[in-house]
Amino acid sequence: MLEQILRFVRTRVVTPVLLAVAVALLAACSGDADDAVALGTLERDRIELTAEAHEPVVAVAVAEGDRVAAGQVLVKLEPGAIARQLASARANASAARNRLAELTRGPRLETILEARARLEGAEAALDSEAREYQRLGELVSRRLVSQSALDRQLATRDRAAAARKEAQAQLTLLLKGTRIEELDQARDALGQAQGVVDQLELSEQRLTVRAPRAGIVEALPFELGERPPAGAPVAIMLADGETYARVYVPAALRRTVQAGNRAEIRIDGSEQPMAGRVRYVASEAAFTPYYALTQEDRGRLSYLAEVTLTDPAAAQLPAGIPVEVFFPQDAQAAQR
Repeated sequence: MLEQILRFVRTRVVTPVLLAVAVALLAACSGDADDAVALGTLERDRIELTAEAHEPVVAVAVAEGDRVAAGQVLVKLEPGAIARQLASARANASAARNRLAELTRGPRLETILEARARLEGAEAALDSEAREYQRLGELVSRRLVSQSALDRQLATRDRAAAARKEAQAQLTLLLKGTRIEELDQARDALGQAQGVVDQLELSEQRLTVRAPRAGIVEALPFELGERPPAGAPVAIMLADGETYARVYVPAALRRTVQAGNRAEIRIDGSEQPMAGRVRYVASEAAFTPYYALTQEDRGRLSYLAEVTLTDPAAAQLPAGIPVEVFFPQDAQAAQR
């Protein structure tokens, strides 16, 4: 009975529903078999590389099925819009950097000399207006000039005094240099501008899609000139690394099949089974929740598991082929 079920699965397209049915039948026949078996397919890590922006494809550097190294260019998108934003952001960062350098150096010597000259001129003007006010006061006392003329001169003298105070304050400000608060504000502005530049540079780099790991190009969904939506996959890879079998463990075996168990993987066309080890078993059933089933139905549940192939020859096997994973009874007994 067991051999008939396995022969049936090998001769048909393997789907999750078909696997679940086969696993349930195998569970019913497990008492007649020396080993516990689970059905599934051979898998590798599948990586989807998405488009950073809604830009057209300007270069496709590889073909489907090509083996690529880590960091190799796969697809390039048009960088026009981000390039313009990046140029503007770099100009803003340059302006903020120059402003911080200006505040750090403090006022130029020429500016300080100009402020001193302005103060000297204001002091001379105040002295002149004060003397004029005294002369008019003497003339008013002798009734040679009207009182209104003296009042106008008083206002002129006061304006000259105010101008002198303003020039003095400006010179003092220049001599004390830049305040620490202004420097902090300039540093914050530069950091903000540089952050925008870094973000746009990263987005521009991501428009050139590179392989994050060595592997095989499985699919290139978009052709040259097409404009993929932002976030859509533009390249799909099967990464090199551990080859593993994704199988469904019958409920009757779930108690004994644990992470770390020894396993044997049998593949069509290969006479010798390959060694493996269970690396993951799901804690929940793959299809119907157990609490919605009767005791009889619960026996038909299956649990998703992943079994790593430790045989070096497994690296040459293609992904997607059906496999049979056996859990030897002695390995299960050791786990009890």
